[in-house]
Amino acid sequence: MIAEYGPVIVNIWLSGGWVMVPLLLVSLFIYGLAAHLLWTITGEKIKRHSDTQLKLWIEHPERSEGEIGNIIRYAHEDSVSLDDIHSRYSEVMTARIPAIERRLVLMNIMVSAAPLLGLLGTVLGMLKTFQAISVGTGKTVDLVAQGISEALITTEMGLLIAIPGYFLAYVIKRKKDEYAAFLARLESFSLLEFQKKGGLT
Repeated sequence: MIAEYGPVIVNIWLSGGWVMVPLLLVSLFIYGLAAHLLWTITGEKIKRHSDTQLKLWIEHPERSEGEIGNIIRYAHEDSVSLDDIHSRYSEVMTARIPAIERRLVLMNIMVSAAPLLGLLGTVLGMLKTFQAISVGTGKTVDLVAQGISEALITTEMGLLIAIPGYFLAYVIKRKKDEYAAFLARLESFSLLEFQKKGGLT
């Protein structure tokens, strides 16, 4: 089916003019970055670990597994005070969360740029339409149709790229906030466990 409709899709895409090229690049950037961010954030699968499991790992860091285990062992290794543990978790947060936020900001900029590129294509298409009308040659109808087609296709593609992009950005922000909250919960469990063992304040 893809092979059957492939040439039609290509012709429709090319009828949008040169603006379709940056639109394609923007869409690839948006969805490639979104996939990378989702893979980065959800790779930990933080929701599958119960509080009981996390507390057990904190009580016995040597039993902890995966990246979460690495964080727990890093936070507790050679820590002699609550400030040490808090500082270790702050380092983890600083190393992970701001990098996600920077990429999310960049993604939001590209998502906002997509409908603006579509609007640019609309303006260029309408200019072609008006130019065809002013010339008044025998091919006026074809030229007008081409200009209107270019205007409509670029607008449509800009919106088709941006609307799912806004949704993905919202999902990524929610998952980033969940990950930050998870790290904060992990830190609180670590501090409580350290106090329970008679650690220094």
